[in-house]
Amino acid sequence: MSDDLGTRLKAYEGRPAAVAGVGKDLVNTPMIRHWCEAMGDTNPAYTGPDAVAPPTMLQVWTMGGLSGHTGRTEPYDELLALLDEAGCTSVVATDCEQEYLRPLRPGDEVTFDAVIESVSQRKTTKLGAGHFVTTRMDVRVGAELVGTHRFRILKYAPAAPGRSRAPRPRPVVNRDNAGFWEGVERRRLLIQRCAGCAALRFPWLPGCNACGSPDWDTVEASGDGTVYSYVVMHHPPFPAFDPPYAVGLIELTEGVRMISNVVGVPYDKVRIGLPVRLEFQECDRELVLPVFRAREEA
Repeated sequence: MSDDLGTRLKAYEGRPAAVAGVGKDLVNTPMIRHWCEAMGDTNPAYTGPDAVAPPTMLQVWTMGGLSGHTGRTEPYDELLALLDEAGCTSVVATDCEQEYLRPLRPGDEVTFDAVIESVSQRKTTKLGAGHFVTTRMDVRVGAELVGTHRFRILKYAPAAPGRSRAPRPRPVVNRDNAGFWEGVERRRLLIQRCAGCAALRFPWLPGCNACGSPDWDTVEASGDGTVYSYVVMHHPPFPAFDPPYAVGLIELTEGVRMISNVVGVPYDKVRIGLPVRLEFQECDRELVLPVFRAREEA
């Protein structure tokens, strides 16, 4: 990053990204129900006359959809245009952080303000070289702050394709999910089971979202399942992936769902309800991933 460009980018830190934004919908039970069905979340706190919204829905109530929202500011658009002019024309979301101060309830009207919190120095990634832009959004109901949402994107110039295929990205392994990946290395798909209420859960969590117990053991999945939902990825083209390809939300016979690739059938033949069978794919000498192959009888 040239000194001049760096100075210009840094000048946007602290400037507003959205002002007096208003959620397009009140917090409402149909969207809560759809979210919980998609996530497989059966927590009774999210149903009934005293229902609250799942905390992780915080961003849902602020999203503007394809038409955007009226709170977005000129400084944020100027920042993105400046990065475009510098050749960073591609964008990918990288991560987010959320803080929850009080539950949202049906009927709440959400408002929000956002600030450009930081613009990184030029970074080189496998996707290409560019800058990480972090915004912080304060979400309110009336004058009350109910949550904070930090969202980070990478605006980058796509790297020129190399001669050799890029390696498959590595999963993030932490103390909460290390046991799952150790099982995968042994060609076993392990599901957590709560020691308190025996509820199965996936992905792995430090505690039970049904009864709150921190104690658990594991059961090994049979490997049979069906496609509960799916998407076909066309764009953007990432190194190590050859679009188009199908990514499925697989419902295992044990009742939990997980996201993985659907293989063994053309991407345009994947359908909801398609029977699949677990197999382990060796991406390279160091990485094994669980994928699901369409069953021959399908």
